[in-house]
Amino acid sequence: MPTFTRDGAKIHYEVAGEGPPVLLIQGTGIAASGWARQVEGLRGRFQCAVFDNRGVGGSSPADRSLSVRQMAEDAGAVMDGLGWQSAHVVGHSLGGLIAQELALQRPTRVRSLALLCTMRRGRDIARLTPGTLWLGLRMMIGTKRMRRMASLGSIVPRALDPAIDRDQLAAEFAEIFGRDLAQQPSVSFRQVRAMAAHVASDLGPLAGIPTLVVAGDDDRIVRPALSRELATAIVGARHVELANAGHAVILHDAARVNALLAEHFAAAERGDGP
Repeated sequence: MPTFTRDGAKIHYEVAGEGPPVLLIQGTGIAASGWARQVEGLRGRFQCAVFDNRGVGGSSPADRSLSVRQMAEDAGAVMDGLGWQSAHVVGHSLGGLIAQELALQRPTRVRSLALLCTMRRGRDIARLTPGTLWLGLRMMIGTKRMRRMASLGSIVPRALDPAIDRDQLAAEFAEIFGRDLAQQPSVSFRQVRAMAAHVASDLGPLAGIPTLVVAGDDDRIVRPALSRELATAIVGARHVELANAGHAVILHDAARVNALLAEHFAAAERGDGP
């Protein structure tokens, strides 16, 4: 389990595959293992690096100063530690905010950006609304199975094939996440606060970076309109909205996501666009 220390935190990372480098950045409360289906699908053509954000999985600790900028610096340090001069950078949800900040900090180090189920302003999903409050309560109150099903229901599409065994699906996700979906790690709340406090930067400087923005049409955590707004803010960005896709589309429809990513990376390697 390779690790390095930065700014008082131990950062755990893993690398697999051969080819052009790809750095994948996870979202709230999810360990690097959340990218398992992307690494499996891409490692034959790309060298994939994943890491646990500080305070998650094998990385620790996450102190009170936790911020999106700090997490972006951690991501850049992973690239430095691997000796990568540049990489294709992928971020999901909170990871998308981190990826944007990384690209603003180190624009010449980012070959392309892929921003999945994410937004421009963290406060847009961090603030309480009646809907998010009700969802949060359902994920924290009741039996373990009730909390697990509420968590699962928030990240998969409502039109999920009824033949799919939801308990089995939750078990599969738990194995990938490294935790039961009924349990929310305490660092998640600090990550949400970090998102809410993050000031949306001018994304104009990202215009020269090939950028793909992917949304799920049934994403109830990051509404599709927020992803469209993000794509509009980055000149030349390609926006794709996937049908029958929820917030966890990287898991429940990994094949579609992996195909989009591989196509995006290949186009950037050829120098197409943005």
